[in-house]
Amino acid sequence: MHPPDLSLLRHPYHLLHGVIADRGVLREASRLPGTALVWCFDPDRYRKLRRFVEQRPGGLSLIVVLPRAERLDQDTNLVQAIQTCRPHGLLPHHERLTPQDVREVLRRPPLDLAAEVTDYIRWRGLVVDRETTHLLRRIIELSEELKSITALARSLYMSRRALGRRLTRRGLPVPSHWLQLGRLLRLTSRLQNSETSIASIAYEAGYPDGFSLSNQMQRLIGFRPSQVREYLGWEWLLEAWLRKEADEGRLAPSATLEIKDGAKASAAPHSTLPRPRQSRSRVRRRAV
Repeated sequence: MHPPDLSLLRHPYHLLHGVIADRGVLREASRLPGTALVWCFDPDRYRKLRRFVEQRPGGLSLIVVLPRAERLDQDTNLVQAIQTCRPHGLLPHHERLTPQDVREVLRRPPLDLAAEVTDYIRWRGLVVDRETTHLLRRIIELSEELKSITALARSLYMSRRALGRRLTRRGLPVPSHWLQLGRLLRLTSRLQNSETSIASIAYEAGYPDGFSLSNQMQRLIGFRPSQVREYLGWEWLLEAWLRKEADEGRLAPSATLEIKDGAKASAAPHSTLPRPRQSRSRVRRRAV
């Protein structure tokens, strides 16, 4: 039997659940960490689902199961349609798709983490200019080797103060949080693709022990390493970080954009990041 057009794979990753094109269903699924939307791409029916898949909620990874190779060769528009949906991963044509097939793609580390992160935040609806996008990409790239904000600023040929102002003036989280995000996302791939103990992985990444890693991950993202190992993928973790930054007032309303209908915005979902809370001191200053 041919698999359904749309399926969900969620923890503990034993079953593929066929679903209909209903936004409420996807919103509920996106609240479950590590959930993937699986799209068995049919060249004859994809137009009915393309926009629905493009505008899926944040944090829900997309795995596309490709049609037969000859169908892709016949119509180059099919490749473009798949690319605009920003898939987490691709699978070749399968007559009998199994959860194991999807699970292996979901846990696979991104080839270029920095590019994937900046692509995600643009798709997610964050308003970021080209220069800032390049800066964020460099921070994520440098997070592979740097651990301190002082070393980061030096590598970017900027002072710590100038680097901080560059992001906070645009309503974005502080540089140190982007740096730590990059480190944690790399650790996520390591945790999900290795049976090495959390303490050993933490030590190899420059943390003094597993407790330090666990506390930082909980503080920045709201999850522990044991949970990150259990729930596969990385997009749900990035989404959790964005939401936490917004909840705590470090992601300003001006940095988010509610995408409207239109050709230029068709690849992005509606922004659902919560509006940050204002501190009382800030409210008082505005009142004066």
